[in-house]
Amino acid sequence: MMLKVLFVCAGNICRSPTAEAVFRKLVDRAGLTEKFEIDSAGTESFHVGEGADRRAIECATARGYDLSKHTARQISASDFERYDRILAMDWNNINELKRMAPAAYSQKPELLMRYSTSYDVSIVPDPYYGNSDGFKKVLLYCEDACHGLLSTLVNQNGLHAKTL
Repeated sequence: MMLKVLFVCAGNICRSPTAEAVFRKLVDRAGLTEKFEIDSAGTESFHVGEGADRRAIECATARGYDLSKHTARQISASDFERYDRILAMDWNNINELKRMAPAAYSQKPELLMRYSTSYDVSIVPDPYYGNSDGFKKVLLYCEDACHGLLSTLVNQNGLHAKTL
């Protein structure tokens, strides 16, 4: 069994690649790398082919995550069928995903922060037009929600993790 998880924001250069890197590291630490396919995408095309935002890279690197090999891409119609979980960063992303989704998959997108265990917020705010504090907040939110997501997926699918 392979669980396929896709993280989505607008441009795929800040929030979704951060969530992807955090989740990938948690999955690896849990000894479940072979059980997951993890990726990220954007709802918009304006950053396709670019690397992650340098501020996201700096913030992630300081906490032990690697965004250096990330290349932004836009979500495609086939992603809705391919991925088991499509996790959006905010309400705009959810609305855009539901608009883009083939009818059979319109209910698949969900907010990543619904898996948060420490923050009473519904979205991961877009840090792009702000300073490094916004990128730090994104990382903290992603760490918390990705941990909750992994715990949920481990429990729902009877996986045996080394650590959570």
